[in-house]
Parts: sequence; structure tokens; C-alpha cells
Amino acid sequence: MRILVVEDEVDLAHTLHTGLTAEGYSVDLAHDGRQGLWMARTGEYALVVLDLMLPGLNGYKVCAQLRREGNATPILVLTAKDGDWDQAEALDTGADDYLAKPFSYMVLVARLRALVRRAAAVAPPVLAVGDLSLDVAGRICRRAGTRVELTPREFAVLEVLARRAGQAVSKTDLLYHAWPDEAWDPNLVEARVSALRKKVDAAFHRQSLQTVRGTGYRLVDDRERD
Repeated sequence: MRILVVEDEVDLAHTLHTGLTAEGYSVDLAHDGRQGLWMARTGEYALVVLDLMLPGLNGYKVCAQLRREGNATPILVLTAKDGDWDQAEALDTGADDYLAKPFSYMVLVARLRALVRRAAAVAPPVLAVGDLSLDVAGRICRRAGTRVELTPREFAVLEVLARRAGQAVSKTDLLYHAWPDEAWDPNLVEARVSALRKKVDAAFHRQSLQTVRGTGYRLVDDRERD
């Protein structure tokens, strides 16, 4: 799951990048409002963490412009402005949640999970491909009703494939959606896919995770093989 963090405090932005990456998210950073708006428009993000006091274009304007354009990506406003009017204006502008600095990292992550759950009320809460299911909000994988323990990165790779079930997904796409932006080694994908095959296929005598020669991988419902 990919998150955009728009934050001009470089140290804080990199701290968030490190922490959220450890939680299994892929994180892109923007350090001013104009760059953040451009990235939010062109990227495929599950969530946006948006500071209000940004150079170039403030967070209120970024949020308002995204909503005017019909962009419904959940937005968590993260800011040092903690007055009631500031909070009300952020929410009225289109933000989904508000967290004041300094903040608890544990609370931040919990609020991001809550936003994912809310978004899941609109999108399918569970991705299912045959008897393989992924509870995206709960980060739970099951095959034929049996829970399968996955690492955060394995879950991220499988989620991308499940969202495009039956389609060939390139290694480049998997890297973009399931890894931080500095990771571009296709061997990372191959290693995680190999681990996934052992856990979700071989352990259940299945062959749902297929290699598409010259492209990447595809996740299919293989129950007709039974």
C-alpha cells in the first residue's frame, strides 16, 4: 500500500518514511505543496499525510484542489497549527482526519489504519482470488480459511497482485507499489514471490501465483485444476 507524505520538515519527513516503511507501507515524499499536489494527482496512493504550513502552496489549498478535482484519496492533516479554527478549516476543506504536532507515532499509525478501514467501506474490504483472501485493513491473509503469516513486504506484493487478479503485473509495477521509492532491484520482487509461493501455493498444493515470461507475475483462481 502506497502513502504520500507531504512535509517540509525534512528530518520529520524522513523519520515518517522510515517508520511507515517498517510498518509495510511504501512511502513517497514531497517537501512543498506544489510538488505534493502534482504527485497526489499522478500517483496511485491509498493515503496522503499532508502538512498545512507548506512552501509554494499550503496544505489547505492542496486539499481543496484535490477535492475539487474529484480525488477521494483519504487525507490525514499533520500540522503544528492546533487551534479549533485550524482543525475545523482543514476538515471543511476536505481532510479526513487531523493530528497536531508533536504527535504520538503510535497514534499516527492507528489513525492511518482507521482511514484504510473507512476507505474499505467503499472498496471491497477483502480481496479474494479463488480461496485466497486478503483483509487489507487487518493485514490478514487466508487460504481456504487457514491463516497464512506473511511479512509486511510479502503482503504488499500479494495485495498488488490481488487487486489486479488475472492480469500480468510487471516487476516494475510491483516495485513501485510495494517498495520504497529507492528500491528498484527486480531481484527483490523475485525473492518475495518465491517466498509467497512457498507460503500460499506450495503449502496448499496450489499454483495460483504464475510467472508471465518477459513481464512479471499474475495471480489467478486455480481451483479448476483440482
